[in-house]
Amino acid sequence: MRRTLAAATGTVLAVCAAFLGGAPQARAADTPAGFHVQDGRLLDAGGKDFVLRGVNHAHTWYPGRTTQALKDIKAQGANSVRVVLATGDQWTKNDAADVAGVISQCKANRLVCILEAHDTTGYGEAGAAAPLSKAVDYWLGVKSALVGQEKYVLVNIGNEPYGNTGHTAWTADTKAAIGRLRAGGIDHTLLVDAPNWGQDWSFTMRDNAAGVFAADPDRNTVFDIHMYGVYDTAAEVSDYVDHFVAARLPLVIGEFGNMHSDGDPDEDAIMATAQARGIGYLGWSWSGNGGGVEYLDLVQGFDVTRMTTWGQRLFDGADGIKATAKEAGVFSDGGDTTAPTAPGTPTASDPTASSVRLSWSAATDDTGVTGYDVVRVSGSAETTVATSATTGATVTGLSPNTTYTFAVYARDAAGNRSPRSATGTAATRPGSTTGACSVSYRLSDWGSSFNADVTVRNTSAQAVDGWTLDFSFPAAQRINSVWNARATQSGSAVHVTNESWTKTIPAAGSVGFGFNASSTPGTNGVPAAFVLNGTTCTVS
Repeated sequence: MRRTLAAATGTVLAVCAAFLGGAPQARAADTPAGFHVQDGRLLDAGGKDFVLRGVNHAHTWYPGRTTQALKDIKAQGANSVRVVLATGDQWTKNDAADVAGVISQCKANRLVCILEAHDTTGYGEAGAAAPLSKAVDYWLGVKSALVGQEKYVLVNIGNEPYGNTGHTAWTADTKAAIGRLRAGGIDHTLLVDAPNWGQDWSFTMRDNAAGVFAADPDRNTVFDIHMYGVYDTAAEVSDYVDHFVAARLPLVIGEFGNMHSDGDPDEDAIMATAQARGIGYLGWSWSGNGGGVEYLDLVQGFDVTRMTTWGQRLFDGADGIKATAKEAGVFSDGGDTTAPTAPGTPTASDPTASSVRLSWSAATDDTGVTGYDVVRVSGSAETTVATSATTGATVTGLSPNTTYTFAVYARDAAGNRSPRSATGTAATRPGSTTGACSVSYRLSDWGSSFNADVTVRNTSAQAVDGWTLDFSFPAAQRINSVWNARATQSGSAVHVTNESWTKTIPAAGSVGFGFNASSTPGTNGVPAAFVLNGTTCTVS
């Protein structure tokens, strides 16, 4: 099934889910460090049954909404939230620092965090979708943000990893993904989504679930079904769920709504069946839907005071979240709640025109510091620019001949974050003389989002064959999508590379690209400097 969710750019595929059910179980003899499956049930780190009751939030397209959204979702009684992340294959990558920030906010709001990689949606049918192997690469790449969070975080490997084409490969690909994650040191409970745009009308997941579960050496995998138009009768809902319950295989109803373009899902039966069977569910979605499925918003415009009919049904209705959700025991049964001390003031060394090396004295903690977050400070605003497992980091993507202010936070294994260190300043060196290039950057600003049209001019007498362009945003902007180029973002630093059709900049000619991004109203602005293939350009 296809669905859409509108970010600032327009239409994007939607997603998400919920969870818990039955399954055979054989874990190692040692005590699990976090959530785990036993006898087909999801248990928390204290060995208590936990049933997910929550919603989905599209963080990757609305990062500026996440802080308030999580507070509001918790206030409505949810015990969990499924968070949309991007691997960088279709949408701008959520890096380890961003993932760590999301986890920290989930914990601050006493919400279990289900993290899902969205770029796999509809693989085999959706042309831009990434395979599950790419999602595995992503999780291993952000492993530093995940390790130690097994009590609080579940990893949903890839959203709806097959459309309706090639879905028979789901079984082998899912087994391989689980194996690579376990070999790479990801010990969390894993969620695996069904094919057929999540709805498993072919019963590929249902009929192969036992083999996939057995392929996990930790026996700690939960199956995630998305219920939309395929599940428009109570019989269809109960039949699918009961196959898993009878087989003692863990199931979660990953996504569902009260209506949809592919049919009218029976939300009453979905919620009643989930409650009767002890199966978790997460409704799609908090806010921001577009492309004709705006009716799936639980609140309008991310405003909790504007609850929709669907939101009222999910939170306040029979078998709804307020009546059935119970907070995870990890938030009430003790555990490490002591934050590390503040690290030392960062000091600078080895400056270049675009980077600086920072170091600081270590923080202390009762159980041990696991990492540090480096932030750039501008007035009351902070932007995460680097993460490190040691007491040093190199910050890149800076502008020449500019003085910056930095500070550092420490994190422990439980995700507790220290007070901020004292601030320190660092100055970059002057850049090389202006090269034979110029850049124009034109904004169309709508407050919380904007488009930028960028033109790169070659003012020399020789063509440029292949190019990169580096610049830094002046505030908390974040790229959502790019056209006529490719872009990656780390903190405020943006690195753009050509597409095959924009590879050549003719002598005395130009190429153009553009992007859509989110911003905080009133803080948007033009980057101070642009560096083409290592040479600073004039700004026109």
